[in-house]
Amino acid sequence: MPSSAIRKLVPLSDAASARGVKVYHLNVGAPDIKSPSCAIDAVVDRCKSLHHLSYTNSAGLIELRKAMVEKYYRKIGIDIAPEELLVEVAGSEAFSCAMQIAADRGDEIIVVEPFYTNYQTFAYLYGITLKAVPTDIRNGFAIPDISEFEKLVTDRTRAVLLSNPCNPSGKLFTKEEMCAIGEFCRRHDLFLISDEVYREFCYTNEPHFSAMNIPGCEQNVILVDSVSKRYNLCGARIGCIISHNREVMAAAMKFAQSRLCPPVFGQYAALGALDTPQSYFDEVRQEYIRRRDCAVRLLNEIPGVYASMPYGAFYTIAELPVENAEDFAKWMLSEFSRDSRTTMITPAESFYKTPHAGRNQARIAYVLDVPELEDAISILADGLKQYVSTR
Repeated sequence: MPSSAIRKLVPLSDAASARGVKVYHLNVGAPDIKSPSCAIDAVVDRCKSLHHLSYTNSAGLIELRKAMVEKYYRKIGIDIAPEELLVEVAGSEAFSCAMQIAADRGDEIIVVEPFYTNYQTFAYLYGITLKAVPTDIRNGFAIPDISEFEKLVTDRTRAVLLSNPCNPSGKLFTKEEMCAIGEFCRRHDLFLISDEVYREFCYTNEPHFSAMNIPGCEQNVILVDSVSKRYNLCGARIGCIISHNREVMAAAMKFAQSRLCPPVFGQYAALGALDTPQSYFDEVRQEYIRRRDCAVRLLNEIPGVYASMPYGAFYTIAELPVENAEDFAKWMLSEFSRDSRTTMITPAESFYKTPHAGRNQARIAYVLDVPELEDAISILADGLKQYVSTR
């Protein structure tokens, strides 16, 4: 079982904190932005009259599923029925189930590299082989010609899996790129598993284009979503799997029944969050643009560092002047501090399938307020200078 690239250095971070060192966490997508009050209030109000905490339907509360369809998805142009949506234990369970529905042990799924590291974890668990279409940090992780996808197709290929906007690169797929990939999937009779948990965080004038809106791919697309990022409700652990394909949804229900039901309090929070005003999303988006611009500017001012400009999510990949970013990340936590402060980053190699790719890169999550972000990157710069000089 592979360790999580995002969390495996936590023992070193805990040890640093125990020594009295303040750790700036640029390693994990856990924003410090306030959750909508309507989400918290919904849980409190439900608890006031609650006498017994029981199971819900395995598919989730019907009132939540209906409200998600009517109050959110139809408003953003995704036309689905409540029976085409199943509430999951966060986006993690949703793409875990989607991968198992699409592929059996020994089958293959095509991913766009770099990709969310937990795709590899679940592939390992289920005996699925990931085959990567590489992209390059130096051209903004642009999607290559569809012929690069064609080269990977075998008689065991079952799906394409991607996140849009992308964790870890911040790459935002264009409508043209999504339609080309959708047509590729339709032509080869593959599923397209589209992880869209960051759709509210797009930093271009073009609206996010969902895989659900690719013409002719209605039966191919499996959509993965979550409330964790959209409403800053990471701890609620509520997501969903969506598809027009009835066989997919029937299979998803079998997996849902095996874990009984999603978290009840989390469902209450998700239900309340649907009343979040648009002004909340507008303010959060502007705040992330401010943080993004700050992080990318400061990273690129560090000698030997190159950080790509992300157009979605709240991450950037930074190329560092080191041979092994994991060794450097460990050193920052165990041997370096400035005025009893240090910075934690995520080594990027685990976001790649190609051997040795990303070894000198790190994923930076710009989830801190600008003053803290500035201090964290300044400390990172000082740490890099000292680390490089001693190697």
